[in-house]
Amino acid sequence: MHSKSTKKRDYKKEYARDHASKKAKTERASRNKARRSLTKSGRVKKGDGKDVDHRDGNPRNNSKKNLRVISKSKNRSKK
Repeated sequence: MHSKSTKKRDYKKEYARDHASKKAKTERASRNKARRSLTKSGRVKKGDGKDVDHRDGNPRNNSKKNLRVISKSKNRSKK
């Protein structure tokens, strides 16, 4: 049998560590902007199971040549 850990997650600490930095906020905003632009152009829609991928891995580069639509499973398995 597997024993479950009774330690609770500290969400506030996780946010401060992983998501609250200026760089993380800027990159998240840029990824959201890329998704919005492809939604407006009709290439993706809410609930379609697709992600917007940045070919060069730089979330701040939202040029049309750098963006592509791929499945969530493929995008999230990339290194």
